[in-house]
Amino acid sequence: MNSAKSWLVFWVGVLAYIAAVMQRSTLGVAGVSAVERFDAGASALSALAVLQLVVYAGMQVPVGVLIDRLGPRVLITAGLSFLVVGQVVLAFSPTISVAVLGRVFVGAGDAAIFVSVMRLVSSWFSGPIVPQLSQWVGNLGQAGQILSAIPFAWLLHALGWTPAFLAAASFVALALVLALAVIRDRPAESTEGRRAESLREAISSLKTSFRRPGTQLGFWSHYVTQSSGTVYSLLWGYPFMVYGLGLSEATAASMLLVIVASGVLIGPLLGLLSARYPYRRSNLVLAIVIAIAFAWTALLLWPGTPPLWLLIMLLVVLGAGGPGSLIGFDFARTFNPVRVLGSANGVVNVGGFLASFIMMFLIGLILDSQSPAGAAPEELYRLDAFRLAFLVQYLVIGFGVVMLILARRRTRRRIVEEEGIQVGPLWVAALEAIRRRRGRR
Repeated sequence: MNSAKSWLVFWVGVLAYIAAVMQRSTLGVAGVSAVERFDAGASALSALAVLQLVVYAGMQVPVGVLIDRLGPRVLITAGLSFLVVGQVVLAFSPTISVAVLGRVFVGAGDAAIFVSVMRLVSSWFSGPIVPQLSQWVGNLGQAGQILSAIPFAWLLHALGWTPAFLAAASFVALALVLALAVIRDRPAESTEGRRAESLREAISSLKTSFRRPGTQLGFWSHYVTQSSGTVYSLLWGYPFMVYGLGLSEATAASMLLVIVASGVLIGPLLGLLSARYPYRRSNLVLAIVIAIAFAWTALLLWPGTPPLWLLIMLLVVLGAGGPGSLIGFDFARTFNPVRVLGSANGVVNVGGFLASFIMMFLIGLILDSQSPAGAAPEELYRLDAFRLAFLVQYLVIGFGVVMLILARRRTRRRIVEEEGIQVGPLWVAALEAIRRRRGRR
């Protein structure tokens, strides 16, 4: 554990996740080109992105069960193979119906990567470094968005649709070769419990894991923190900035990197705070959600076109949502045995993407409802239309916040029953800390 081989496996796993994130986010950068190539409206474009996320979210639980049964190595290599096929199909797709098939393959392949890499971290490392490495997996993986926002976007505009998507597929193929050569499920000296001997046993473990309040708390934590940034970076942020705010395509692509940079800077801090204050992790989640709500409210209520500094502030806060969602996996790790972590992580990972594809689809419908059929992108993606469409987030995420608070109550009752630890309100803990400091003086 925590050996040089552990780090080699970790870095190859991270490379696989970077490749997956790049393929996932290419459509966000290619959104404007997709409208022109397929002559598609907002609903059709959102359906293309939503279908990918539906496949991704729908595959999470089966993938988690298969990880517990077959191990993460099999799932990572299979997922990378699906990603190659999907991007090649998309590269040559003449119509949106063929593009849909390609995105189905991308969604299925993407679904297998992240939870498998998280499983590798739990098997190859131990101690306080685990929650920090979990944050680093998510943060480093966002380099895939940089690859889609800069080199992929450059290839798309310089060489065209097909060469750009073939180049993206080639990067995945490289990651696949390295994964086959390096990644193994666990160290040879591992004392980890036995793997599920049948799918029936793995499914039974899934049911037990899903009933744990801590797993449910992880699901809703992921649901409320990850979704807004995902909707923005994977689909609607780019046309919003280009048509709604009037930014150039190059500037809009560079603005997506603010989300990535924010996550990279904030993620390690969240990892340290999660390890230092394990009973206050849900407070971190709620703080991030409140910050996102305030930033969106300021931007949507701004009279006229919002200034660039306000947009950057929103993107910085959205960037915190990515590493914030990883706290959900820390809940799963805390409240589940290692041998069923694949299933538990799969359940948690459904959360953010479930909220994302609901919001993506509804935003597309609302945008289309405000413009006549066949409207030009400039008319379809008006700033006022986006103001109304983005209000969907308050309903979807607000529901998740209510469910998170209920799951937190059940989890804290379980902690009292099993560990005898009473987790009081944050303000009470803060007052007690102040009193203790005054007593020392």
